[in-house]
Amino acid sequence: MGNLKKKVIIVGGGAAGFFVAANLAKEKHEVLLLERAKNPMQKIKISGGGRCNVTHACFDPRELVNFYPRGNKELRSVFTKFQPGDTISWFEERGLALKTEADNRMFPITDSSQDVMNVLLDAALENETQIKYKSGVTAIQRENKQWKVETKNQEYLADVVVFCTGSSPKAYTILKKLNIEIVDLVPSLFTFNIKDKTLENLMGTSFENAEVKIPALKAEEFGPLLITHWGLSGPAVLKLSAWCARELHQLKYNFKIIVNFLGISIEKADEILLKYKQDFPKKSLPQSKIFEVTQRFWKNILEINQIDGKKNIANLSKKEKQLILKNLCACEFTVKGKSTFKEEFVTAGGIKRNQIDFKTMKIKNLDNFHVAGEVIDIDAITGGFNFQACWSEAWLISESLNNS
Repeated sequence: MGNLKKKVIIVGGGAAGFFVAANLAKEKHEVLLLERAKNPMQKIKISGGGRCNVTHACFDPRELVNFYPRGNKELRSVFTKFQPGDTISWFEERGLALKTEADNRMFPITDSSQDVMNVLLDAALENETQIKYKSGVTAIQRENKQWKVETKNQEYLADVVVFCTGSSPKAYTILKKLNIEIVDLVPSLFTFNIKDKTLENLMGTSFENAEVKIPALKAEEFGPLLITHWGLSGPAVLKLSAWCARELHQLKYNFKIIVNFLGISIEKADEILLKYKQDFPKKSLPQSKIFEVTQRFWKNILEINQIDGKKNIANLSKKEKQLILKNLCACEFTVKGKSTFKEEFVTAGGIKRNQIDFKTMKIKNLDNFHVAGEVIDIDAITGGFNFQACWSEAWLISESLNNS
């Protein structure tokens, strides 16, 4: 009896599912991975524009948890066992080095998400994992101390289930039948839809260190900001969308924001403008390069405030100066709706965290039922953090099963 391998079924062939399969000891386990799509790891494939933002160069668990609006308390212990440094080593040991970019995001040195997928697939196959695609799970139930896992065409029995389907509504229906509590899903990581003359025809214009405030929620973020087709995006907006995901959902994505495109106080901006006026009094306003903004944006500010383009800066009136400064440092916009950030759709919500033992990622009141990845009510801002949570949680599951 002692020589019998444990039957493990992994439900979901994404980052977490494949990382569990890649780290299970084949001497102890007979592993079957069921994936409903015909191709696995689609989120890995499209992440980082097809380059895959594998993780983030933040190696202190106490700092790392600050990038997770939901789950930061629970992840602290998880990251003490497996953090970005371990992720780097894991991929390097399998022949894929990672590199750190200026913003600390980490990518494969080859800039190819396919290489990340290949490493995971090869490691899972090396562990003799049997993989079945187009095998969406329809039901899971307990049967004589085992788990019965059903797909449309087949039934399987397992000693252990590892559930990592991402945030699929069908998956939550299965979990609810097992009396697992689910926190309602709401979108996280999205861009703000804004129709406003200040942003018109300026798609692609970016600001290095802007500040965005949501006065109604007393929330603010600093960081790069980008004008898009729909309105505003970039890290400053995406961070706000993640931290305020539930509140913005309650506001039905209809709210006011105040944007400081320069990221400096209105008083400081006033000083800079006055100095420029003294130094270059004869400069025409449209040609004046006073602030770190593009000429297109600057000219647009002058036009919407109906400031005469033929004027020299010396002739700028006090009222006109105040209008310019307000537009640059305290510009009010009404957000009406949201757009998904690229294809990297992330949700807040999922399995309620208090039902999980974060030492093993096991559901506390179910035998041999583990969970990992986006199916849990844990999410992060953009930058490789969501993947890191997957790798770390999956590692804990495989370690727990290998040592049991």
